[in-house]
Amino acid sequence: MLAYTYVEKGRFELCEKPRPQLIDPRDAIVRVTLGSICTSDLHIKHGSVPRAVPGITVGHEMVGVVEQVGSAITSLSPGNRVVVNVETFCGECFFCRHGYVNNCTDPHGGWALGCRIDGGQAEYVRVPYADCGLTLIPDGVSDEQALFVGDILATGFWATRISEVSPDDTVLIIGAGPTGICTLLCTLLKAPRRIIVCEKSPERLQFVREHYPQVLVTTPDGCPAFVKSHSEHGGADVVIEVAGGDDTFRLAWECARPNAIVTVVALYDKPQVLPLPDMYGKNLTFKTGGVDGCDCAEILRLIAEGQIDTTPLITHRFPLDRIDEAYRLFESKSDGVIKVAIEPPSR
Repeated sequence: MLAYTYVEKGRFELCEKPRPQLIDPRDAIVRVTLGSICTSDLHIKHGSVPRAVPGITVGHEMVGVVEQVGSAITSLSPGNRVVVNVETFCGECFFCRHGYVNNCTDPHGGWALGCRIDGGQAEYVRVPYADCGLTLIPDGVSDEQALFVGDILATGFWATRISEVSPDDTVLIIGAGPTGICTLLCTLLKAPRRIIVCEKSPERLQFVREHYPQVLVTTPDGCPAFVKSHSEHGGADVVIEVAGGDDTFRLAWECARPNAIVTVVALYDKPQVLPLPDMYGKNLTFKTGGVDGCDCAEILRLIAEGQIDTTPLITHRFPLDRIDEAYRLFESKSDGVIKVAIEPPSR
């Protein structure tokens, strides 16, 4: 089968690999029907994810059809359409039982697919703990509608949940990339008083204006003054940092009012500094990622009800055999790209 492979820092290649096989009774083999490229894949390519293993198939955003299940799997059957969760989790350890599935203590727990074990920018993928890591797609929900549920939409849903957004809040979302838009969609479900999106890309700001006209927008240079002038208490009640830029972490806490919640979802290429003397007295509460992707069934229900729609994010489509071209486009952020759908060969 075709599989996009992490060869070494700065180098991915499309290779022929054997189809994956069941290894554990809780495994499932999924035929990928639609995948995508995530910014986290670029972090692997740039060498910013030390735990990523050269030789693995990359990719962790995908939907597909169950082809085979292990002997311990009773909740899934061949032919089921499923979302694949970005997190691998056993469902039984302390952290899983408390909903902190990103911190699963299994050796393959957390972000494994496309990082430490073979992922889904391929024709087939083996999913460990498939009874936890696969979620049935409801009838009437398309692959395109479900594509982002297991990763960036789960991230936006989780980030909004832990940010404790209330109807009286002014919420600042820093970053209008794919995860930022998913966070915006989930924040809209909470109906806060005001949402402000900060983004430097004119194309992405225009995307927000066109699709979510009820949302205020600003640029990083003007963000602190804009937020202060559109807030009741000198800053945002909740700040969700999704951009991961060189200065966006500082921007997040600077734009927060005293005693605000600052949620950091972004994955940075280099360490960030927490300058406590500069923020002394603001009494901020920081919450940090990565995602606990345990709300996929709820998200799919909301999609089926028409309350969430991420299909406008799919701006480009490529077949798997042109995935090099898709990566170049996605990394360059050219041609108005937001998300790229990758289509494996029909079987």
